[in-house]
Amino acid sequence: MKSLIIEGTPKTPTVKFDAKAGIFEIKGRSIPENSVEFYKPLSDWLESYKDEPLPKTTVDVRLEYFNTSSSKCILELFKKLEAIHKAQNAVEVNWYYEEDDEDMLEAGEDYESIIRVPFNMMEISD
Repeated sequence: MKSLIIEGTPKTPTVKFDAKAGIFEIKGRSIPENSVEFYKPLSDWLESYKDEPLPKTTVDVRLEYFNTSSSKCILELFKKLEAIHKAQNAVEVNWYYEEDDEDMLEAGEDYESIIRVPFNMMEISD
């Protein structure tokens, strides 16, 4: 399976889904004009990946900011990861947030409470 790499812009995050390493990264800002359109290739890719996932998948989420429509799309991605996890594959989410960014920490905790996948809250200090 080929990796999925999307270069970030001021409105969209950088995406690196490395199929061979099982390391997926979403980094930057997520305020696209059309969130569903932006996240559809990610969702489709995860749908294919879940047919033959690696024994361990690590997801690094390093978002500075995301809007409401992005949050729904991110939840959909996490649901696909949850399906991989339920199929007895190790899945782990590392949720990064700036030490003074309570909103981003709470967003990670909200996802953690909804999705049955292990989350690690990773504080970034400058």
